[in-house]
Amino acid sequence: QLQIFVDETPHEVPFKAINYLTGECNYGGRVTEEQDRHLLMTLLADYYCPVALEPGYALCLEHQEFQVPSPGSYGAVLEHIHGMPPVVPPGVYGFHENANITREQGETYRMMDSLLLMVGQTSGTGDSSPEDTIRKIAHDILKRMPEPFSLGGVQAKYPNRYEESMNTFLIQELTRFNQLMTVMRSSLEDIQSALKGLQLMSDELEHLFQCIFNGKTPTLWLTHSYPSLKPVGGYISDLIERLTFFQNWVHKGMPVRFWLSGMFFMQAFTTGTAQNFARKHMIAIDTVTFDFEMPREQGPKERPIDGVYTHGLFLEGCKWDWDLWTLSESEAKVLFVSVPLIW
Repeated sequence: QLQIFVDETPHEVPFKAINYLTGECNYGGRVTEEQDRHLLMTLLADYYCPVALEPGYALCLEHQEFQVPSPGSYGAVLEHIHGMPPVVPPGVYGFHENANITREQGETYRMMDSLLLMVGQTSGTGDSSPEDTIRKIAHDILKRMPEPFSLGGVQAKYPNRYEESMNTFLIQELTRFNQLMTVMRSSLEDIQSALKGLQLMSDELEHLFQCIFNGKTPTLWLTHSYPSLKPVGGYISDLIERLTFFQNWVHKGMPVRFWLSGMFFMQAFTTGTAQNFARKHMIAIDTVTFDFEMPREQGPKERPIDGVYTHGLFLEGCKWDWDLWTLSESEAKVLFVSVPLIW
């Protein structure tokens, strides 16, 4: 197709048509998200453009050695390509230099997973056996885990009210966390009993044993949990922080700032926010859409008249410029940064 376009217009390269054909049809036809298709067209604009035909045009300003070959024979073009560095930096493809770190991390994680499958559970930590290690970890987790929430008491303190949907959301969240804690507590007590020989080590408990010993969050927990990619140690610490947030909500009242990423099912939170606004202003909820801004005041003391203050989100691939109050390029070797308070 590219050759046909070039042959039909020998005096002028139809860059607009080539960009549309490649970005919107050949590749763009497989891209469902509008933002991803916009990114694709932006990347293609660096390759399908009149400047690319000028001598010395570099695909990346930071790496001038990657230049478009000068017009010449087939052999000359191949020689030019062979003269390029064998390792292509991510900037040539339009990525930030931090993309190398992400790729190398992914390769390392896959390699460690393969090594763990090969090693198995042949040794413990120090002088302790694998069984002793799991026994200590299970005891530590059970010791740190709080008691389940008293849903009856919370329901009495935060009853269902037409004008406050957050009370319903709170009960739903606590119910989900109670179910998760019940599964975790039951499985840890079962594996302690199995290690003592008081019950059989089932396939499920064996898998739980292997996951905890390898530092992974057990699949049994994740099936009843919020989405998480953390190892088991980070998962437990994160869970304790989430439970602390909701315990403060129960005992001290509705917070001024909501920890958005600390919620079990944040779609219910956004729905409750929309319901509160629609019922307050007596409009149909179907007509309500979300808008947001990052207020300069990042430590509010009172809840807003409309909407909610949220925090706990992160940016990847960019950063927040606190001086210009806008998005900007990421800093080198910094993959994730916090998003400011959102209203």
